Amino acid sequence: MNRTTAAVTRSAAKPNKRPFFRGRWSAPLTGYLFISPWLIGFFALTAYPLFLSLYYSFTNYTLMQPIEWIGTRNYERIFTADPKFVDSVKVTFTYVLASVPLKLIAALFVAMILRKAVRGISIYRTAIYFPSLIGGSIGVSLLWRNIFGVDGIFNKIIGVFGLEGKGWITSPDTALGTLILLTVWQFGSTMVIFLAGLKQIPNDLYEASAVDGANKVTQFFKITLPMLSPILYFNLIMGVIGAFQMFTSAFVITNGGPMNATYVYALYLYERAFSRYELGYASALAWIMLVMIVLATILISYSSKYWVFYETESGRGKGK
Repeated sequence: MNRTTAAVTRSAAKPNKRPFFRGRWSAPLTGYLFISPWLIGFFALTAYPLFLSLYYSFTNYTLMQPIEWIGTRNYERIFTADPKFVDSVKVTFTYVLASVPLKLIAALFVAMILRKAVRGISIYRTAIYFPSLIGGSIGVSLLWRNIFGVDGIFNKIIGVFGLEGKGWITSPDTALGTLILLTVWQFGSTMVIFLAGLKQIPNDLYEASAVDGANKVTQFFKITLPMLSPILYFNLIMGVIGAFQMFTSAFVITNGGPMNATYVYALYLYERAFSRYELGYASALAWIMLVMIVLATILISYSSKYWVFYETESGRGKGK
């Protein structure tokens, strides 16, 4: 065998290898290239500020003097010598425990009504969803403050029935209730998600249960709620997270008053950061809020295995 034939034989015996970069990394790098705008935004606008605030929470950072590392003194001060922290946590938990269930109930009730195919139903759905589009804006908060003021339209309406109105947002007994009512009124997004879930429930289940003699109430608790429980679980998680962070309405309508009746946690954090310029202390408050939200989410997630229904491949359902 001559040299040329041997060289050809050796080259044919070796497998063709693609370049290392093109073979292993070309596809991942292409994917990262496409999502690079999101990655840049995430690391620059979310991850970096997040960990920077964690560092600030262990410092005495006031914008008026150099940053001083003080360890855990901010946290010790919050838990041992800050009565406003305790008051704001109480108000916040009261708001969360009241507003979230009421919002879910209102959204589910309206979704049950709007799932019926009647003429003009799309107009009704749009009208009910509209308050969620404007969200918790300053304009809505100002409108709400005028509605429930002493000379507001709410007092004029109840005055027609011979009832005496009052300043609902200036009374410690009712101020937080007006904020809860505003949150419940903006149930449009939650209602749309419930409506989508209701449309996924097979009508055969209702027809079969009706043949067996089940009435509407039984169908609701035995069919609708179990089949809708994953949607309810999602809305509950999102509602709790949003309620813990409520700020705009409390700031604009009542500014934490009267007598700190609406002094929610986010408002207290804002005051520490942008009124007193205690940014290190405010960063510690922010991380405590994050821990509270995480713990609440974990608690709900753990309890979901007892009440969330998932349909299996065999056609039966079981908890998570």
